[in-house]
Amino acid sequence: MIGALGWGALAAGSLVVGAALALVRSWSDRVVGLVLGFGAGALIASVSFELAEEGLRIGSAWSVAAGLTIGAATFYLANRWVESRSTGGGATLALGAFLDGIPEQAVLGIGLAQGHGVSAALLVAIFVSNLPEGIGSAADMRSSGRNSGQVLRLWFGVAVACALATVGGYLAADAVPAEGRAVVDGFAAGALLTMLIDSMVPEAKEKAKDLAGLATVAGFALAAGLSLLG
Repeated sequence: MIGALGWGALAAGSLVVGAALALVRSWSDRVVGLVLGFGAGALIASVSFELAEEGLRIGSAWSVAAGLTIGAATFYLANRWVESRSTGGGATLALGAFLDGIPEQAVLGIGLAQGHGVSAALLVAIFVSNLPEGIGSAADMRSSGRNSGQVLRLWFGVAVACALATVGGYLAADAVPAEGRAVVDGFAAGALLTMLIDSMVPEAKEKAKDLAGLATVAGFALAAGLSLLG
């Protein structure tokens, strides 16, 4: 269990690192947009190769489809609630990281419990996708007037929740059948895809203009390559 907590903290810690990078100095809109575009590409690769493909490998298409539907609906409703409270300032990206990170790291814990281990490629891929979420969200929060302490506490809380999800997955491994893990993979994929289209991709395009597409391709290529190597 200690090992699962350590791996979970390492994977989730990149969210806090990303937030800290956004707070140590001011970044131009173009740089933030490029980072968000790169992260969007990495997340698309994660959805394709780490979540959807894995879910279909271990479970049925129906289980993955159910997870996709529930994940998308959960993000949509939670995001509407966030917007109704007028929190803004990067809160959508933080919500997306939370809804994606919890099931994704629970699957990581399940894999550890079953003796699959953790590949270096997978850990790097998680960092590649998490850092831009932390950077983009924290930069927006800073621009909206939140102080550094508030931003870091929020992202630290998200990271702790994700790390604990790894332990939860580790402890629940024997009780979760393959179809259940497929639903979890689908949930993370559905939440991610909805967040990407609703928030991350439009913001990347707005801030980086025509360069956003190139950054997205670069992020996808790197993360896809790491996933295939793993």
